[in-house]
Amino acid sequence: MERLQWIVIAAILRCTACHESSMPQPWDTIVVGLGSAGTTAASILASAGRRVLALEAQDRIGGRVLTVPFGDGVVEVGAEWIHGTKRSRVFDSAINNNVSVVPQDLAFSVFNSDGSSADNALINELLDFCMGAVERPERPEPLGQFITRKLMDYLKEKHPDVLKNKDFLDEFLELMNLFINNYEASNDWNDVSAQTNYAELGGHQHMSWHRHGYKTFFDILLNTYKNGPGWPTLEIKLNKEVTQIKWPKDSTGKVQVVCKDGDVFTADNAIVTVSLGVLKERHTNLFVPSLPKDKIESIDKVPMGVMDKIILSFDTLSLPDGTFFGFLWRGADKRRVRKEDYWTTRIFGCSRPMGSGTALTFWTSGDVGKLVETLPEDVVKRKVVELLRMFMGKNMTVTEPTGIIRSNWYTNPFTRGSYTYDNLEVKKYPNARASLAEPLRDSAGRPKVLFAGEATDPTHFSTVHGASDSGYREAMRLLPNSKI
Repeated sequence: MERLQWIVIAAILRCTACHESSMPQPWDTIVVGLGSAGTTAASILASAGRRVLALEAQDRIGGRVLTVPFGDGVVEVGAEWIHGTKRSRVFDSAINNNVSVVPQDLAFSVFNSDGSSADNALINELLDFCMGAVERPERPEPLGQFITRKLMDYLKEKHPDVLKNKDFLDEFLELMNLFINNYEASNDWNDVSAQTNYAELGGHQHMSWHRHGYKTFFDILLNTYKNGPGWPTLEIKLNKEVTQIKWPKDSTGKVQVVCKDGDVFTADNAIVTVSLGVLKERHTNLFVPSLPKDKIESIDKVPMGVMDKIILSFDTLSLPDGTFFGFLWRGADKRRVRKEDYWTTRIFGCSRPMGSGTALTFWTSGDVGKLVETLPEDVVKRKVVELLRMFMGKNMTVTEPTGIIRSNWYTNPFTRGSYTYDNLEVKKYPNARASLAEPLRDSAGRPKVLFAGEATDPTHFSTVHGASDSGYREAMRLLPNSKI
């Protein structure tokens, strides 16, 4: 009997030991989202010895950066380039790790809708002028209206004959509209403010990771590049959708993060790095207590744009010289396009991805980008090939594509868009991005829920480096001796 009692006690002790070993360890910080901002924040904190749990709703790391094997190499379904080389955390990470990144020349070769080559010298001159005219006007003004006004003055002085060619002028302005929209992720260039606060970094604006892929940036951040050991105090959980974040507004307790699968994690604080599109859709139910009114207003007022890609692969691809190929419609050709195919007229052109020699990337944005995400794949592939043959078929042999990839940044429930831009309300709400970045504090004034992501950077929004800088900013807010 006594022996049986000891067996029972030993079994209970063993079960207790098993239960204790499976209990989650105490976390200093929980990072929600593993895009550029979240991965930077998690890595900075873990490299400083902080115990970090990173929760990512998708089955991969990268957020709106997505490198995919395709064609004879890799393509970027999301962010394509490093925008600037001076004071860039992204560029520096490549250089410091001996990863080659190369400038991509965006020389524009334009083709007309009858298959002929356009006047490339004139178009590139006007394109350069329009992009150079993007300066801050004295009063608030839609960007398209501002550029058009500047262009008309330029043409009167330099090319008065062009003003007589209404068809060319109308279609060139539409090409510029689409070109700007693909930069801004806007639906129309007049939705964008000419008084944007965006500021370029110095250096070349289109540096490519080419066959390394943008994913290499995340390998470097996580200390796994070239089989690195990673960060021992960082635990990453994928496919872990967060549904609620409970924070101590009127007390000094911990932050509790609830996941869709029922798991609950607790930490001293949390850094939320989900996209603004996700915040717009979910903030009401995501935070308990609710967010302050000024942060809700900022979430509402800062616009989340859509920039999408359609990428085709071919067995062989013999393109004309150039990197970017623009599509300049003739008015009569555009009027013959069927209503259901109107979206094809909003693809401004295609480009060679530097990571794959047998792929072509087609660019669209705004409402048409949202539409293309929902169309049947075979329809998109067929219509895009027809478009390519219409504009460039006289200059190259267009074979049937061997594959297609479409981005789905808007329909993806964990992004709900591509990146933000400054709309016409930017001057009415000048502190909106700063308000987005402001942490939620407990009753003692300590930051409990912090916010990072490209939308929270006042001057480098819409970029990977802006997102990374914001993750660094919030990590440093939590580290000793931080001046933030």
